[in-house]
Amino acid sequence: MRRQFLTSTTALVLLLGAGHAYAGMDEAKAFLDKEIGPLSTLSRADQEKEMQWFVDAAKPFAGMEIKVVSETLTTHQYESQVLAPAFTAITGIKVTHDVIQEGDVVEKIQTQMQTGQNLYDGWVNDSDLIGTHWRYQQARNLTDWMAGEGKDVTDPMLDVDDFIGKSFTTAPDGKLYQLPDQQFANLYWFRYDWFNDEKNKADFKAKYGYDLGVPVNWSAYEDIAQFFTGREIDGKKVYGHMDYGKKDPSLGWRFTDAWLSMAGNGDKGIPNGKPVDEWGIKVDENSRPVGSCSARGGDTNAPASVYAIQKYLDWLKAYAPPEAQGMTFSESGPVPSQGNIAQQIFWYTAFTADMAKPGLPVVNEDGTPKWRVAPSPHGVYWKDGMKLGYQDAGSWTLLKSTPTDRAKAAWLYAQFVVSKTVDVKKSQVGLTFIRDSTIHDKSFTERAPKLGGLIEFYRSPARVQWTPTGTNVPDYPKLAQLWWQNIGDASSGAKTPQEAMDSLCADQEKVLSRLEKSGVQGDIGPKMAEEHDLEYWNKDAVSKGNLAPQLKIENEKDKPITINYDELVKSWQK
Repeated sequence: MRRQFLTSTTALVLLLGAGHAYAGMDEAKAFLDKEIGPLSTLSRADQEKEMQWFVDAAKPFAGMEIKVVSETLTTHQYESQVLAPAFTAITGIKVTHDVIQEGDVVEKIQTQMQTGQNLYDGWVNDSDLIGTHWRYQQARNLTDWMAGEGKDVTDPMLDVDDFIGKSFTTAPDGKLYQLPDQQFANLYWFRYDWFNDEKNKADFKAKYGYDLGVPVNWSAYEDIAQFFTGREIDGKKVYGHMDYGKKDPSLGWRFTDAWLSMAGNGDKGIPNGKPVDEWGIKVDENSRPVGSCSARGGDTNAPASVYAIQKYLDWLKAYAPPEAQGMTFSESGPVPSQGNIAQQIFWYTAFTADMAKPGLPVVNEDGTPKWRVAPSPHGVYWKDGMKLGYQDAGSWTLLKSTPTDRAKAAWLYAQFVVSKTVDVKKSQVGLTFIRDSTIHDKSFTERAPKLGGLIEFYRSPARVQWTPTGTNVPDYPKLAQLWWQNIGDASSGAKTPQEAMDSLCADQEKVLSRLEKSGVQGDIGPKMAEEHDLEYWNKDAVSKGNLAPQLKIENEKDKPITINYDELVKSWQK
């Protein structure tokens, strides 16, 4: 996910950037010839039509220099190194596209919001900040922008309805605040070859009394983890699970990225639970946050969340390689590709391209993978109608502190890199899908067998249950940093899961209370609820047809359920 993207684009850049005094359609045609070719959902005539629109719309901004920023992903490296120079050559707008670490993007956007100083003209900023942008009203709402001030620079071929993540970037006021640029999910990853091995299947059935297959629930995942851990396969001792545990900022997004919802925390609702979301934050009927702790009707420290942390710790200790406990996200990412991990419950699809490289121990000689991805299993508190996992959606965001002419130029670039002309090629490079039309493009039908189920998942009805952080979170930068510090205490053994989550919800409520007292978010900011016990709030939730906070389930090891992977894929295709 964080690897550097390198490509042989020198010839393209020279062709586009040198020897032409003027930007225009000659440069656009050269770009289409050299870089896009047949990899677009548009015909060549429509590609040229879209490029002609960019050429014309950019004329008032010719010669302007703008700066945009995104996190370090393969997709964004491609934009920075290939698409930005192409856009500059075609439009005459000089774009510098910086690629920095995700935490730095959050820190810098927070600085621009606090100071009003224009650090960047456009931001690829996670849609996890949708609640922040809606409440602070410092980002331009794109619905009004496209119809009003930005109408002259809005691509008539943009097709907002083609974006699979637009519900993630729409606030409770019905307005679109961000436009997705790349998306990836966290799914269940497993060794398809080992799961289909006759001896493994027979031994598993003999020991557990049911078929080895894709686990539907955490009970089955736990059994499979136990079965494979210590087993010898191809002369190598293998492990039944992989994760990471170092007290580090990356441990925070391991949990805010919907781990609690997979356990069954929060309420039903897509894209996010309402009134209680997967962070355990509860809102009232006006979308005002009212609390995080179960004492205020929240779910951050209630039984489902504590169970989620306990299972994470148990599995890391018992079934993952010992060194996993001291690893960060980026250190743990490549481990399954080394060939000694049977399954991983929480695997980011941004690693797909790296995991499918020829010559790896997890790739067959014909280039097909020995692994597959499938929907994540759910915990004992989970109910139908809840979200089941996380989807990262890095999305274009225009802050009001950016001067209008600069915002317009940045909006042109943003639309260029997500355009139908460009999107199939960009998705072939980064595998971070944003458009429905791209997912169904024939080039991905052809490539699907080498991507281990990724295309099948994105074409499936299951996809809608994977969503980013929602609008209940009123200040993502302030609240997100509390997670790794508190859960890190549970990971290190300094606190029990209950103590860590009690501390986390209390820290979240301090931030909510400060926001309420300051009044900075007006009538959509927090309004803290009265405190009562868990039973009181559970009874209140149930009386209103809601779930959270749920009471403790005495037996948290429910009946294990598995499903045959090939049957699962067939059921989607029906």
